[in-house]
Amino acid sequence: MQAPSFSCGVSDLYARLEARNKQAKTQKKEQCMTILTPWDDVISTATAYLSSADPVMAAAISKVGACTLTPNPDVFETLVDAIISQQISVKAADAIMARLRAATPGGLITPEALMQLEHDSLRAAGLSTPKARYVRDLTERVTSGILDLAKVEQLEDEEVINHLIAVKGIGRWTAEMILIFSLGRPDVLPVDDLGFVEGVRESYGLAARPTRKEMLARGDAWRPYRTFATWYMWGVRRLSQRIERERTRIVSL
Repeated sequence: MQAPSFSCGVSDLYARLEARNKQAKTQKKEQCMTILTPWDDVISTATAYLSSADPVMAAAISKVGACTLTPNPDVFETLVDAIISQQISVKAADAIMARLRAATPGGLITPEALMQLEHDSLRAAGLSTPKARYVRDLTERVTSGILDLAKVEQLEDEEVINHLIAVKGIGRWTAEMILIFSLGRPDVLPVDDLGFVEGVRESYGLAARPTRKEMLARGDAWRPYRTFATWYMWGVRRLSQRIERERTRIVSL
């Protein structure tokens, strides 16, 4: 899926990757700690920097609370998860991932395991025909060596994006989510992410949704920790959505 002007289903995929990575934190703690430097130190440095650089961001950090972003170093699994999660609910994506795990040896989502599954098996797990093709294309590229995920991890952010968008079903926005939620890159600014853009509009009291150019300019103040600024703007947006849902529930009583 090539990213449109504003990506759809942003909040769901953000919530899904965030929740899944928290679950994996205990199992893969040692791996996570080697992504950049000790991850807790990265978070601490980033939040301190953002708080001092931008008073609005400081208020958002106080409002949302401690950053719980925990990258999942299994890039392949995160890519499969991201493809499956496109345009469907968190609940539906969870169910498909569970069925996919049930179809693989040991419940592992690896290139080797998925290569053993035929198209019909992927469809039986709940993947749409296009998504089954996308997962198959990803799996074949990785197993053949066309896409070397170990090498990808060593590339600069834009190079990572260029490698990943060559895979069917992966656009720039999905690649940016991989940079954030799997590779743990600290300076990603997904300006096509609707949840992020809406969080900025709300936090900064803007009358209209900021343009891509305005988002890029605003993001300069957050370098080199734009990933964490994004995470906090997501947090602001999700808090607002939660409050709105509660208001709607009360009104409907």
